[in-house]
Amino acid sequence: MKNISEATLGNVLIEITAHRFYTSLITAVALTLGLSFNLAVAADSDLSLPDTPLPYLGDGDLPERTPPIIELGPHFLGRGPIDEGFELPTGAVWQPALWVFGDFRTGINVIKDKDSGDLTEWANSLDLFANLQLSGTERVLLGVNALSDHGGDTGYVWKPNGNTDGAQNFFNADISTLFFEGELGEIFPRLDPTDSGAYDLGFAIGRQPLFFQEGIMLNDTVDAIAVNRDTIQFPGVVDMRMTYLFGWDQVGRDDNEEDKKAYLFGLFTEADLRNSTVNVDVAYVKSKDETAKRGLGRGKGDGLYAGFGSTQRFGHINTSLHADGSWALDTPNDAIGNGYVFMAETSLTPFGTHNVAYLNGFAGIDHYSSASRGPSTGGPLGRVGILFASPGLGRGGSPLSNRADEVYGGALGYQMFFNGDRTQLIVEAGGRKAIQTTGSNQSGVGMRFQQALGRRHVVQLDAFATALKKKSNTVGARGEWLVRF
Repeated sequence: MKNISEATLGNVLIEITAHRFYTSLITAVALTLGLSFNLAVAADSDLSLPDTPLPYLGDGDLPERTPPIIELGPHFLGRGPIDEGFELPTGAVWQPALWVFGDFRTGINVIKDKDSGDLTEWANSLDLFANLQLSGTERVLLGVNALSDHGGDTGYVWKPNGNTDGAQNFFNADISTLFFEGELGEIFPRLDPTDSGAYDLGFAIGRQPLFFQEGIMLNDTVDAIAVNRDTIQFPGVVDMRMTYLFGWDQVGRDDNEEDKKAYLFGLFTEADLRNSTVNVDVAYVKSKDETAKRGLGRGKGDGLYAGFGSTQRFGHINTSLHADGSWALDTPNDAIGNGYVFMAETSLTPFGTHNVAYLNGFAGIDHYSSASRGPSTGGPLGRVGILFASPGLGRGGSPLSNRADEVYGGALGYQMFFNGDRTQLIVEAGGRKAIQTTGSNQSGVGMRFQQALGRRHVVQLDAFATALKKKSNTVGARGEWLVRF
């Protein structure tokens, strides 16, 4: 295989990325933010709302509805008379409807990497859901993925050659999602006929997706029960929500492997202030400390986790700030470590466009670990950009590592929309630099092209080139077809 550094175009991209990334990043973001902000401020008077009201849209002017593949009972986003349903002894009125929907993904990954080995594969994933809607607040959701299991996807691998190539069979009948959710005050409305009491208690029980601190602290599907108290108000707070959670099975640790001995406890809060939305979350994982033993399912030790997040606007700039910490209460290992991660996300819409320019940065101190991560979610830095995000399909991981151990870095990107927002293109440059001299520095450039076809299809093309200090360069491409039904 010819080393990519010998190719003229690849060499230019890699050298610029590897040796001039940080200088280029600072210069580019200063010019982008400064120019866009000044133009927006100068033309602020042109951004006022129109005085002339828009005409009312009749039924014939509304866009055509795209139904799920199966609809029994009232239609999803349907129009017309509402079914009267039936009344329960509790006083609740249910209008049952069954909607079946899902996503099918099929993609080709091609990666050229002299050190880690080349990868050429075809992977497939099918998420299928049956939603039994009982009312506006109560439902049962059942989900399966018959083509994927424990991070593996059905398909074919051409490279690497050896015991791992050939047909990949991950057919299964496992239930990936199954939970019931509802609200106490809606199921038992006669408890509070005037709706003046504190009965706005939502709850969910079963195998359900968890996503807290934008996926930094929690990004997994866990067997759990959660109770939510909404509409908590006091001076200075517009609205506040508190969620108490207990998970007893399917808890994945920071190594993306399930810990069969683990229990998850959490208290998650979100408050809408006048100028920002703030999240303060705490989690505790209880597990036996069996790190000296080997084998899947062994207990990996207790861990304590805390996170703070704040989302707001400064003028025309959108910002999101996160600070998270983890503490191993037993022996630190690949599943739980002591450390912190800090992340800052900024974005704006340049004047006169619908596009988005963004600059995201991060710093990881010591060895931060998440409370629970699924087998295909990668590490906690996936939100930094497309270079750090795990594709979630096939064996090819993120172009740049999304782990947060002793490292700092960021990504600068620009997202463009065309063709009535049915076409989009993202270009991005990113990098990460090790805090310790023993670590490896990475940098790269990438792009993502997406095109909507019809009402249910999306074609996505990704390409990237990365440089790893003291190792060979890597290039890769992905092509994916998504069907939403």
